[in-house]
Amino acid sequence: MAIIVVGGSAKSVGKTALVCGLIAALPEHQWTAVKITTHDHGKAESLWEETEAGQGTDTARYLAAGAVRAFLVTSHDGTDSALEIQQAVAPGTDLIIESNRILSELKPDLCLGVLRPEGVAAEVKPSFQPFMLRADALVTVAAAGSSAGPAGRAIPVFRLARLEHPSPELLAWVRERLLLASHS
Repeated sequence: MAIIVVGGSAKSVGKTALVCGLIAALPEHQWTAVKITTHDHGKAESLWEETEAGQGTDTARYLAAGAVRAFLVTSHDGTDSALEIQQAVAPGTDLIIESNRILSELKPDLCLGVLRPEGVAAEVKPSFQPFMLRADALVTVAAAGSSAGPAGRAIPVFRLARLEHPSPELLAWVRERLLLASHS
């Protein structure tokens, strides 16, 4: 099972758009997509499965992009989600998770951080600081290029015209990383 985690530096930075873009662009994977949130979304259960594709919610967008299943996990303290998720995922499917905090519970094959577009000011979420230490690459909306990543580590920075449409370079990089992870 391949596991990708997508986190973001701020609210409305494009995490869901990137997750949907990856799901649509990597159809060779049978994705189960999960959004983990600390916000109450009016669901009685902490783990809720979306069943209808559409544009009304992030989980509906995952299904519309091609995910085989989509879940919303509400975790008020941001923990204890990994076991619930792993129990819900069917064998033979891959997992893509939208969350900054899940990294304290789970070691993904690939960790992508979404940054605010260049030139847009926004307060960075406190949960993104530790995420940056584990990020394998960063993604933002801008012109092509790369730069140094967190904590002095040189990691790729993919600058996309639109997060919903990952570049061929990002897709090749993701496929290579997932292939390497499957052989380790």
